[in-house]
Amino acid sequence: MRIIAKPGLRDSITDIGGLKVGQVACEKAVTGVTAVIPDAPVAMGVDVRGGGPGTRDTDALDPTCLVDRVHGVVLSGGSVFGLAAADGVIAALSEKGIGLPLGPRTVPVVPSAILFDLMNGGDKDWGMDAPYRALGEQVVLALSEDVDQGRAGAGFGARAGAKAGGIGTASFETEDGLKVGAIVAVNSFGSVMNESGVTLGDVSLPKLGFVGANTTIAVIATNLALDKAGCKRLAMMAQDGLARSIRPIHTPFDGDTVFALSTASKPLDGDLAPTMAVLGTLAADCLARAVEKAVA
Repeated sequence: MRIIAKPGLRDSITDIGGLKVGQVACEKAVTGVTAVIPDAPVAMGVDVRGGGPGTRDTDALDPTCLVDRVHGVVLSGGSVFGLAAADGVIAALSEKGIGLPLGPRTVPVVPSAILFDLMNGGDKDWGMDAPYRALGEQVVLALSEDVDQGRAGAGFGARAGAKAGGIGTASFETEDGLKVGAIVAVNSFGSVMNESGVTLGDVSLPKLGFVGANTTIAVIATNLALDKAGCKRLAMMAQDGLARSIRPIHTPFDGDTVFALSTASKPLDGDLAPTMAVLGTLAADCLARAVEKAVA
């Protein structure tokens, strides 16, 4: 299979087609939320490698579990408080009639992951009224095919090592129409660097004073028809993009989590294994590029 990767029109995850991204931020609290919402339910998998993850509904993505399609995915700041952003997204999607038709309301399935931005200087004195559910409702109203990068959404208050973090997105398309895209919120314990800047055996810890205040969370999307097991494998391979662009990575202080979804608009042509070898490699490349763009 001859593969020539080329940047997409927007060079973003929405180049996959059938996806929109919403991003909102709270300037007062210096935090934000990013959501990826498909036009139709999608298969999804997840791979968690950080030692301190914060997630919701990721067990439902296990290939052995009942639900085989989900209705979106949420990335949020706010540590455990940020998990409430999914409440807002779920409520807004249900109002639109999006979800599983169960009883008097539709029930959206929306996995989510959070990063820790509680020590970035924003006003976190919100008492019993944390902003994340409201941000989740607003993010559904902000859905678009255009994706802001840098200080936006879940990356609004992020830090990457000793520098500002942020949101980044990128995409690739092969000459035969296979597409893969990534969006990532970089709030890593380690520093972002390219491979040429790595000195083997040298491990710097620029964020040591912020132990527990980290995590890089991402979503990979492809148009190739995959089931939940295929999506999980794609997420696992994509994680290597983080290993190539952030050092150190997957530490006990990070909650690194990568979701992968399939819009299934491109049927599989041939054997899955060699196609997945190419797709997973491109996903890792794409994620590495998105990380670099997040902190540019």
